[in-house]
Amino acid sequence: MSLTNEIIKQRLTEQFGEQLTEWEEPYGMLTFRAPTAMNLKVLQFLFDSEELRFRFLTDLTGVHFPARKDEELCVVYHLHNLADNIRLRLKVYAPVEKPDVFTATQLFSGANWMERETYDFFGVNFIGHPNLIRILNVDEMDYFPMRKEYQMEDPTRRDKDDEMFGR
Repeated sequence: MSLTNEIIKQRLTEQFGEQLTEWEEPYGMLTFRAPTAMNLKVLQFLFDSEELRFRFLTDLTGVHFPARKDEELCVVYHLHNLADNIRLRLKVYAPVEKPDVFTATQLFSGANWMERETYDFFGVNFIGHPNLIRILNVDEMDYFPMRKEYQMEDPTRRDKDDEMFGR
């Protein structure tokens, strides 16, 4: 029997119960949310299960939702079961005041650079990461450029006036 999104959801629900929420299937990809403190437990279960076999971390990134109180930062994991060619998306949310998420570097060596990039641009603190330092931005930066904390453009700039472009 081939692995389906329904089977994956059933196994995860059997293991973690109602702690996993926000189940969706956009474009056929199973997507769900886990509590921040459980991200490593869920990832470990998906990795270790001989039935599920999600052993490839395709991507790990962050998203900033400034309007969501106490869950402004989201860490998104894209996992791939190469044997059955099935992908899934796991989301965990953290407050911007204390953006602590457990590192996945013990399971996926590729998470090392992805977590460093997510730290560099969003400020997510990956607890237990072996070398959590900036990877692309200069060390002197005291902000995280991908957070939606600043206006897109300076409204006082005259050279950006639409009248100059015939609009």
